[in-house]
Amino acid sequence: MAALKLSVLFFLELVIQLAIVANSQELVLGFYNDTCPEAENIVNQVTALYIYNDSTLAPALLRLTFHDCFVRGCDASILLEPTNANNATEITAPPNLTLRGFEVINAIKTKLEEYCPGVVSCADIIQLAGRDAIQTAYGASWVVLTGRRDGTVSLASEALEDLPSPYSNFASLKQKFEAVGLSVKDLVVLSAAHTVGVAHCPSFSGRLYNFSGEGGTDPSLDPNYAEFLKQKCPPNDQVTTVYQDPITPNKFDIGYYVAVDRHVGLFESDAALLEDNETRGYLESQVWSMGWTWLEDFGVSMMKMYKFKVLTGTEGEIRKKCGYVN
Repeated sequence: MAALKLSVLFFLELVIQLAIVANSQELVLGFYNDTCPEAENIVNQVTALYIYNDSTLAPALLRLTFHDCFVRGCDASILLEPTNANNATEITAPPNLTLRGFEVINAIKTKLEEYCPGVVSCADIIQLAGRDAIQTAYGASWVVLTGRRDGTVSLASEALEDLPSPYSNFASLKQKFEAVGLSVKDLVVLSAAHTVGVAHCPSFSGRLYNFSGEGGTDPSLDPNYAEFLKQKCPPNDQVTTVYQDPITPNKFDIGYYVAVDRHVGLFESDAALLEDNETRGYLESQVWSMGWTWLEDFGVSMMKMYKFKVLTGTEGEIRKKCGYVN
């Protein structure tokens, strides 16, 4: 009887372990090779077409990857549109109101549904398109593993809570990155994604006109750069944009680190990298070595980010349309 009990317990434990494995498959390279062989080519071709017509979509699509992954992992929850049942999805949260590139993701999904319906997740499309957009526009690339599934929950409140703010100090940045499994090194490496793209005035105007809520200008900001920004962004300007990297705004390189080192980083969160010995040390080493390891480090940190808390196996779903759950 005791042996039978042990056998039953062993069987139940085995069933549980198999269920866990089924629901937590690892991401792999070429996940769709058998089920949708042309999937990654289709993503690349559609993305490239959009980037050739509007290169500013490249940093926008890269930004989309971050905003998806920092909330609930990389599950395409950022794409879900408001509905009568939930009129406050992530896309409606203030940090996400300036996101762009949704038309690219939707065009890719439409094409993939024609070729292999119900196979490729919107979550994978976001990551592949973000990488392919940067490769098309700037020549840089990194490995993207696939096999994610799409989430069914999207809450604006979580986006407000989880996304790092451009006004973050170092302690806040560290906490937000640690919450998604990223180290201090990953923080400084991935912050350099700001080497491309633009930002709207409200994301940094507090540094110009009301630093620390006391009026005045952030003393850590280069005075000449501060005056330049004031000319570009008068008080209450909501629409003007400024390059995030004033050194090499059209290159995917370490111009961002040079800018921060010279105190012409745009955001408070950029300047915060100088507050910590590890982040400052990495930044300075990339400046004097002209980015010797940054692109390689960027690929490694991106992989860590896009593997955190993903849905795989039988978790989640494969959406038919990226903006709506099935």
